[in-house]
Amino acid sequence: MLVTATPHTDQRMAEIIEKVRRGERLTLEDGVYLYESDDLLTIGQLANEVNLKKNGKKVYFIENMSLYFTNVCESYCAFCNFRKDQGEEGSYTLSGPEMVEYVEQHIHPGIREFHIVGGHNNHVPFQYYVDSLQALHERFPEVALKAYTAAEIDFFTRISGLSITEVLQELQKAGLQSLTGGGAEILSDQYREKMKVDKANVDRYLEVHRTAHKLGIRTGTTMLYGSIESHEDRIRHMIQIRDLQDETNGFMVFIPLSMQPKSKNASIMRRNSAYEDLKTIAISRLMLDNIQHIKAYFINIGTQLTQVSLSFGASDVHGTILKEKISHAAGANTPEGLTRKELIWLVKGAGRIPVERDTFYNEIEVFE
Repeated sequence: MLVTATPHTDQRMAEIIEKVRRGERLTLEDGVYLYESDDLLTIGQLANEVNLKKNGKKVYFIENMSLYFTNVCESYCAFCNFRKDQGEEGSYTLSGPEMVEYVEQHIHPGIREFHIVGGHNNHVPFQYYVDSLQALHERFPEVALKAYTAAEIDFFTRISGLSITEVLQELQKAGLQSLTGGGAEILSDQYREKMKVDKANVDRYLEVHRTAHKLGIRTGTTMLYGSIESHEDRIRHMIQIRDLQDETNGFMVFIPLSMQPKSKNASIMRRNSAYEDLKTIAISRLMLDNIQHIKAYFINIGTQLTQVSLSFGASDVHGTILKEKISHAAGANTPEGLTRKELIWLVKGAGRIPVERDTFYNEIEVFE
């Protein structure tokens, strides 16, 4: 059903509705207005309309495993509770064979992707990160390697002395097929300074993805929202991603990540509201007209809100994951993973059509 302006719709919202319907691109001012509006249902309906035109009622998921080779990290980002110092209690750095052993204990035949991120461990050489992928690729050649964030790639250039292109090419030789979307946080250097994001700056984050896309490596990208950033910061973040997508067409999905508190017992006042989460997903769908999918990440927003988000512009619910660690270290109180059956149930329960996909959104099975 198309969104229509009613007597309760103000003129600016009516103009945005018509703008979207005509296929015109929303501006910074439009995006900020949507964030400041309290008309959540109209924003959601409009995002739903856009998503249905792009993807119909199909909602995508993948059978994947999240792997973390090391939690040792040189950076001290203010929002991170995953990182450890070398030698600190709970710190670890797994070798390729050790990770292979772990995977062999937990993998099942349906797994199509390893999702690999970790700390910026400067106590090991770049070759360690290459060998880590190589070990997995040799043992599980049928499983796609989606590995490392743009911030990790930038870190690898510093410890290796290689260029972004050279780092990515070495990782490709080891089996890398796609980059993860993390490390974006908020694409504002002022934000990054205040939040002690001591890793790739805005230009480097974007340049890593630009270079990856030129090499034929398709990627996802994220936005971590809910701390000190303004609504304008969020929209500027989306516009920078949109501009790069105009240039490269290499992003497959945009993932809004709801900031988690540092304790699972934190009060609801320390968490983003469901209202804010749904609005951010919907606005992402409206602003990012050139990216096919918006992901609802159940790890951060929960399974039931993920179901609702499928009527607010989202067309992807990520995957089985199996033992997610980073958001849970930061206080997420959601499941650490879901089974294939649970994901199918989740999507069908929202009145949508579950589609099992591979890393590149090729359809494996459609569950009508």
